Amino acid sequence: MIQVALKALGCRLNEAELEAWAQQFKHYGYGITGDVAQADLLVINTCAVTREAVKKSRQLIRRSQRRNPNARLVVSGCYASLARTADDRPPLAPASDLAGIDLLIPNQDKETLVAHVHRQLGARLKPPPAGEADTRTHADADAPADDQTQHRRNRAFIKVQDGCRYQCTFCIVTVARGDERSKPVRQVVDEINAAQAQGIKEIVLTGVHIGGYGSDADTSLVTLIQTIIKETDIPRIRLGSVEPWNLGEDFLALFTHARMMPHLHLPMQSGADTVLRRMARRCKTAAFIDWLVVAREQVQDLNITTDMIVGFPGETDSEWQQTLAFVRACRFSHIHIFPYSARPGTYAASLPGQVDAATKKQRCRALRSLAEAMKLAYMQTFIGRECEVLIEHARDVHDGEAAYSGYAPNYLRVAIPAQQGKPYINRIVPVQITGYSQAQQRLQGQLRPHRPGPRRSPARS
Repeated sequence: MIQVALKALGCRLNEAELEAWAQQFKHYGYGITGDVAQADLLVINTCAVTREAVKKSRQLIRRSQRRNPNARLVVSGCYASLARTADDRPPLAPASDLAGIDLLIPNQDKETLVAHVHRQLGARLKPPPAGEADTRTHADADAPADDQTQHRRNRAFIKVQDGCRYQCTFCIVTVARGDERSKPVRQVVDEINAAQAQGIKEIVLTGVHIGGYGSDADTSLVTLIQTIIKETDIPRIRLGSVEPWNLGEDFLALFTHARMMPHLHLPMQSGADTVLRRMARRCKTAAFIDWLVVAREQVQDLNITTDMIVGFPGETDSEWQQTLAFVRACRFSHIHIFPYSARPGTYAASLPGQVDAATKKQRCRALRSLAEAMKLAYMQTFIGRECEVLIEHARDVHDGEAAYSGYAPNYLRVAIPAQQGKPYINRIVPVQITGYSQAQQRLQGQLRPHRPGPRRSPARS
């Protein structure tokens, strides 16, 4: 059997696309391996959200080529979709400049990537010779694509849309991904039911701008989720990143359903309204804080995380202090922190007042320290409480012993000691929270006897 290794960098949307490709390759009779060295075909889904992401994408391509120079190589993703621009200094060459790539598939052709690869390269891929033992095991064929997707047997990323109609001044993804395109509701429902049939317990709806789902099809994200709740039995439903301005009055009502997991990742990007205007973000800090108060009142144990860009062009000391004050007021449990990275082809790259690297580094350090303190305070509020954990990993370390780990409904990572002969992988189990490991950034707990009835989030003591 011809073996395919799938690798991804970047966002959950890239992971969702990998999962879809894996199923399509299996449909064509290919096997899926997690070992690059064992593959006949390598498919890499790249990222270009920052210059560092471009660098990592190039490194992944080259590293994969070194590990298996005989494999055919297919590259797709945002990096593969962007051309080099004249003002990109130091130059970051497009993927087309890299030697040894057999096929370069831009984002707009991703939906037909597998069919295209099969048509163009299928005849040139060679399985092990007849009569020769294939050392690749069946376990390899079903292995996840890479470290980012080790949870694939427990959680599936479902791509519901692509592209974005907004043009935030810092964002290169809108250039790489194009206009908004929503997947039909029926197709989404069918994919979720198919995932559940394979043993998946949790799905994550993802896209470039999922809050805009249905803008091109006379429907909405709320309608999509209501249909998913009605027409599927998947135990857990999560949302990927949602823009803060996509939170209508009917949005919070979705979380009255026990299967909706109480976690929202809302990328604010700045806590200063003047910076948000320069970013062309469609949100204001005061309105967001007001919404947050209502959301936390209506949704028990709602966990809110965010993204912040540090050192956006023109960011003054005053604006930076406003951001820190905003973050304190919001009490985010986790913050993805990005020093501003000028992306050629975006409006922000030409703005005056580019912030120097030393200032960005200092501000990142200060925000990271604040974020860690808030995370510690948030995690400690769950000690002594009980939650339902979907076990996803084994052989972690818990107080020096083997452990299982997984996620509570509000996306807090929890570890429990492993019990010999107890196969808890891909099971939802009740856990009593006993502590928090700051070094490992996760809660610690003990397995509790199962109690009937749904317990969606940590119960208050």
